[in-house]
Amino acid sequence: MATGISSSATVLKSPTKTLNPVFFFIFFRPKTTSAQYVSSRALDPTLEKLMRHHKNLLKVVSVQDLILASPDHSIPLPLLSRLSQKLHLNRGAASFLRRYPHIFSFSPSSCRLTPAASLIARLESSAASSSLPSAVDRLALLLSISPSRSLPLRAVFKVWRELGLPDDFEDSVIAQNPSLFTLRDAPHEPNTHILNLVRNPNPNFTPAVENWRQRARQSGESCRLEEAEIRFGFKQGFPPGMKLSKDFRARLKEWQRLRYVGPYEEMGEVRRSKAGMKALEKRAVGIVHEFLSLTVEKMVEVEKISHFRKWFGIELNIRDLFLDHPGIFYLSTKGKRHTIFLREAYDRGCLIEPNPIYDARRKLLELVILGRRGLNVGGREERRVEGTEQEDGEEEEEEEDDDDSDELPEENVH
Repeated sequence: MATGISSSATVLKSPTKTLNPVFFFIFFRPKTTSAQYVSSRALDPTLEKLMRHHKNLLKVVSVQDLILASPDHSIPLPLLSRLSQKLHLNRGAASFLRRYPHIFSFSPSSCRLTPAASLIARLESSAASSSLPSAVDRLALLLSISPSRSLPLRAVFKVWRELGLPDDFEDSVIAQNPSLFTLRDAPHEPNTHILNLVRNPNPNFTPAVENWRQRARQSGESCRLEEAEIRFGFKQGFPPGMKLSKDFRARLKEWQRLRYVGPYEEMGEVRRSKAGMKALEKRAVGIVHEFLSLTVEKMVEVEKISHFRKWFGIELNIRDLFLDHPGIFYLSTKGKRHTIFLREAYDRGCLIEPNPIYDARRKLLELVILGRRGLNVGGREERRVEGTEQEDGEEEEEEEDDDDSDELPEENVH
């Protein structure tokens, strides 16, 4: 398991005698299974509520992508029905489509997007296209984290949407910038392509955490934090109600002051000592922090980021790394997925610094939350469809989306 500042207990237990001395660290937490450690984490109700809606958005997007990939922007309903299990549409295609009449318009033969949903799709596509220079920079930054300045193309495909890349990024970003990127075949893996960074467009990349450090020096935080805590630390913000013991705070202060090698710096030989391994663990925190900062929504599924672990030189369990640092990251397990948030990027369930791609996706999320409400049924406006659960036969996990608190937190103005 990763080392760090354990969130599972306010009193840190002594290390067991069976610990491998190579992994003997200052911070310890009780030995538990991964499932126990996940279930014992402190919950953030606001981010959990956001994820409750987001899991349904993912299903909507999977159907939307199929529709948009069709030449006439429609898909035969029988075909969608055959794909229901693969798309995790629990009770069939027609039942799923009926839940979102503001997004899908369908007949017994075909399905297409509503004008409102089509407009949102065009807005996102336009936002991605207009931000191509930023997309090039993000991809170059991602490759720069890797010590070899290279990554498997299949791993990048896993997170192209999270990075805000155009869906044709292999042509519009990689092929259009041959002075920056090249593709080569993997020597020992058939049918695998490796994406290489030929040169850094900016050799002095600055990690995103430096933005907080600069603000901390200019604000009142510099009065209560030592310079070493700012210079080597990360912004901390813990879930509501999480109790922080005096011992925990002392260990956190020590960890914040710990020197480490940044994500874009060359990593020399690491001594397998207690101090060396602590620095290696903090570098892993810095790498994942930077990865999340490069995403347009400051969130990503743990399974997706794990594809980069070896290429980034991270030797620790990624999920445990997130759990060990609850002031920096938040792990949600909604929708049978483990999704990680960068805590400092969110306030009341909204991005503090939104961008056009995020704004477009947020509009689609609002339509997902709207569900069947706002429809005219029999001359009256339908605000809630009380019988939808029985009619559509959706499983309990999705039925909970029709409660009285289905509004997203209001957008922040910054």
